[in-house]
Amino acid sequence: MKKFMTMLAAILMSAAAFAQGQLVTWSSHVEKSEGDVYKVIFTGKVAEGYHTYTLTDEFSATEIMDVAVEGGEPVGGPYEISTPVEETDEYGDLAKHYYNEIIIAQDVKVNDGNARFTGTIFTNACTGGACKAEYYDFDVKIGDAAATVAEVSKEEPVQKTAFPWGLILQAILWGFAMLLTPCVFPMVPMTVSFFLKGSESVAQGRFKAGMYGLFIVLLYTLPIALLIVITRIIGGESVTADIFNWIATHWLPNILFFIIFMVFAASFFGAFEITLPQSLVNKSDKGSDKKGLAGVFFMALTLVLVSFSCTGPIVGNVLIQATSSNGAWWIPIVTMLAFSVAFALPFTLLAFFPSLLKDLKKSGGGWLNTVKVVMGFIEVALGFKFLSMADQTYHWGLLDREIYLAIWIVTFSLLGFYLLGKLKFAHDDDVPHISVTRLSLAIVVFSFVVYMVPGMWGAPLSGLSGYLPPISTQDYILSPGGTANVVTADAPAKSEAKKYDFLHLPHNLDGYFDLEQGLEAAKELGKPVFVDVTGHACVNCREMEQRVWSDPAALDILRNEYVIVALYVDDKHKLDKEDWVTDAETGKVYKDLGRVNSYIAREKFNVNAQPNYVLLSPDGEILVPTHSYDLSVDNFINFLNSGVEAYKK
Repeated sequence: MKKFMTMLAAILMSAAAFAQGQLVTWSSHVEKSEGDVYKVIFTGKVAEGYHTYTLTDEFSATEIMDVAVEGGEPVGGPYEISTPVEETDEYGDLAKHYYNEIIIAQDVKVNDGNARFTGTIFTNACTGGACKAEYYDFDVKIGDAAATVAEVSKEEPVQKTAFPWGLILQAILWGFAMLLTPCVFPMVPMTVSFFLKGSESVAQGRFKAGMYGLFIVLLYTLPIALLIVITRIIGGESVTADIFNWIATHWLPNILFFIIFMVFAASFFGAFEITLPQSLVNKSDKGSDKKGLAGVFFMALTLVLVSFSCTGPIVGNVLIQATSSNGAWWIPIVTMLAFSVAFALPFTLLAFFPSLLKDLKKSGGGWLNTVKVVMGFIEVALGFKFLSMADQTYHWGLLDREIYLAIWIVTFSLLGFYLLGKLKFAHDDDVPHISVTRLSLAIVVFSFVVYMVPGMWGAPLSGLSGYLPPISTQDYILSPGGTANVVTADAPAKSEAKKYDFLHLPHNLDGYFDLEQGLEAAKELGKPVFVDVTGHACVNCREMEQRVWSDPAALDILRNEYVIVALYVDDKHKLDKEDWVTDAETGKVYKDLGRVNSYIAREKFNVNAQPNYVLLSPDGEILVPTHSYDLSVDNFINFLNSGVEAYKK
């Protein structure tokens, strides 16, 4: 048994390792040694809880493989710069491990002034006896022309989209929450009982219930997937990205979603009932009378249509958040898949465990209406997020941060009073006393309200950083001076007015919003450039700014070592004709600031997602590989320091 459990643990840890993606992330830079010899240094960041091995380990050695030098030759073999930890491993043997960081190097002699060093680094990342083999392909330019870093390939984007675990979890929770709505909950025991009683055998009933759940998943996921695939086939990745960007940032869909959420919220509060045309529902219900899988499919379609009044806004919210996450085309598909699986799963599970239906049929009643009202309050809060997106991208000035917070504070306060029974709607049942569940939820809601209140005077509220308007929109920030303390970096010699100064950087940082202007300032100051490819609708961007940029060490480097340039890729500010940009490949003319910045990010830096951070020399040369969404403060600081070091060489 012990052996079995050990093997099982190893298997589970191996699966977890693969789920995490890269466990050792590599970066490189070049240092001049003597004469024509250069030192290529590779730094590997090891994931927390894992270790890797030395170059000389007997079984799991780190290796530099398939080495080739164009225009030069390697000098000796690779060697270690960092010092390993000596310890007894899980097998009782003395071993040398690297935790957190491994640094290795290779000397290269350059024959003609410039060379190209290529190869692959192999590592084994291990924990508790479970290991994952990883390979990192590198392509490093060496020589007189800045001798710095891994080359950025035009054909292969340098950024990697992290798997959206937060969005997936949110979608799963919403999927389960939809089951508790009056539109869906009463149908669960009814449909499952139908399959079990209307089938020739229990096995057949379970099969049909399973197919019922599968059809629900397909009905939610396939339309989204087909839309994305068709747009990519017709117009390529850029067209799909443009559609996502339009949905996430244009005033029309955002205002439309705001209105829809307010209307549905009013319906949940009992003002009126929203239903799809009865003829459509009747046609679908009539199809469910068919035998075989066709009847099962139409039953699933009927559920989707009937539950629309509850699921419609939530599905819309899930998709909007997915499309605005970071530009990756597959994220909306995966997110909707997670939602629909959570939504459909109980139908299948109850078919396999029909005894649970007995208790389920007895439940329900007034609490279903309570769930509906609670969802109404949540939809009011979510609806203002859409209005805020349009407000930020078009600079209307309707929803400053404190106004937005005031609306949320009032909304969730009213929700708390409703849960305590102090607020009652016409269709609510009399509540002689509140349950422990309602009291617990009220405590959570009021705690959330208390958390938000300091934000009215400028508290950062990092936990809500992706959902609130930027703090730069706040009229008053409580500080020792009564306003925000502004600390700026050195100003360039020229007193040229900054372009697009209606935009702002977080943490009172000083910077530019036009790349050419930022590069000119960098030449005058003799500093490298930190380019922030960002967006108003980018939740991950705000999270990085509040959780990572806010670190004192990171802020100090940004403020004193770099000229900062923020490129907002979704800003709708109309440019003067002389600032328009024409796409050389498609012939499209970009006339607003966001589209121009998006084009610059794609063409100059080969990035099409936000956030992305690019470090440049004043001449516009990329110093180190780009950095994207990563909540590790240490990794961000190391990235900034690597850029400074590369610039000074």
